[in-house]
Amino acid sequence: MADNSNLFGEIRRFARTSGAVGGIAARVAGERMFGIKTDRASHAEDLKTILGGLKGPLMKVAQFLSTVPDALPAESAAELSQLQANAPAMGWNFVRRRMSSELGPNWQSRFANFSHEAAAAASLGQVHRAILPDGREVACKLQYPDMPSTVEADLRQLKLAMAVYHRMDNAIHQDEIYKELTERLREELDYTREAAQMRLYDLMLHNEPNVHVPTPVPEFCTNRLLTMTWLDGRPLMQRLEEDPPQEERNQIAEALFRAWYVPFYRYGVIHGDPHLGNYQVRADGSVNLLDFGAIRVFPPRFVRGVIDLFEAVRDNDPAKSHHAYETWGFSNLGDEQMEVLNLWAKFLYEPLTQDRVRRIQEDDDPQFGRAVAEKVHAGLKRTGGVKPPREFVLMDRSAIGLGGVFLRLRAELNWSKLFHELIADFDTETLAARQAAALAEAGVPAAS
Repeated sequence: MADNSNLFGEIRRFARTSGAVGGIAARVAGERMFGIKTDRASHAEDLKTILGGLKGPLMKVAQFLSTVPDALPAESAAELSQLQANAPAMGWNFVRRRMSSELGPNWQSRFANFSHEAAAAASLGQVHRAILPDGREVACKLQYPDMPSTVEADLRQLKLAMAVYHRMDNAIHQDEIYKELTERLREELDYTREAAQMRLYDLMLHNEPNVHVPTPVPEFCTNRLLTMTWLDGRPLMQRLEEDPPQEERNQIAEALFRAWYVPFYRYGVIHGDPHLGNYQVRADGSVNLLDFGAIRVFPPRFVRGVIDLFEAVRDNDPAKSHHAYETWGFSNLGDEQMEVLNLWAKFLYEPLTQDRVRRIQEDDDPQFGRAVAEKVHAGLKRTGGVKPPREFVLMDRSAIGLGGVFLRLRAELNWSKLFHELIADFDTETLAARQAAALAEAGVPAAS
């Protein structure tokens, strides 16, 4: 009976969401194709309500879109950005049931204090602040009910949407993208795995004084409950509203750069969720890095390919570009397709090729990034499209998402110097050995 109930729940959820999202899509399409004017702010509010209620993969899509400046109309970005850290929370009855199922009926006796109100709520779970008997302040992340079936229902809907979109637009062949998103989202449901990934980040960033990572408390962790040390900090956007001095903006940006790219270039690991709810600013300008569910472990050859493509862009070397794309897993690229891909590569790598202090994007046109993306999209569509490899997905997402944060910070740094400090002694064998040792110590599975 429970199985049938879950199945019917998925069907109802699928129908409700498909209809609601479809209605928004139809209104937006009407405006774009036929000039029918509609209320975009209303679309965004509807979308926020739907995604906030889902608490699943579609909300993560919204989080990603709202990370990139001007990827959406301003009114849509404003609505969707509220999903970053302010998703609707579930009430105390849910909390009591979840905690009892994970820690036993006398769970409250194991805490000196446990807040009834959620401190934060996100796509897959919500966080409560608590105090352990030894005085440690902790954050308890509780997974929402029936999330495995919820995620599977959302993934089926996402697959349907991607299939429909591909019939209209063949610029990007999405099979491998869907496989990657599916695997990473399923991994995010395993809080035991996330605890291990949190330990991994603590190891990798141990020597970074401006980046702080919470520590899991193993005896209070299960597959659906993640308890970690509490970190004090404020949301980044809240601090930016106070217009901090340029020195602090630069400090925050450098800390975030190192938080993402020390693990990548030295261990072949990347945090694949660079939305604004996943980092906080502390009083001293250092940052807290949060949420370790979407982690990607790369084989050393892929990291080598990222450096090779940088060198190809810097030196205008088409042969090296082709080699780099093949190393990543792109196949059957013609010269014209590679030329189109290089437009995007040049856009992303340009700040790294100039050994001087500058903003991440010096063009004052806020539509510049979108214009480049549209040019790349048109070129790929014209040349028959490309099939991005699975490993490309989170790497590209992180680069774009972080770039959006650096834009908002208006940071002025020597990005080239920061990058070259990380790759100065790069060697694939050294990275492989360092990666294997760190994964083993933290208890994280090797690259899939």
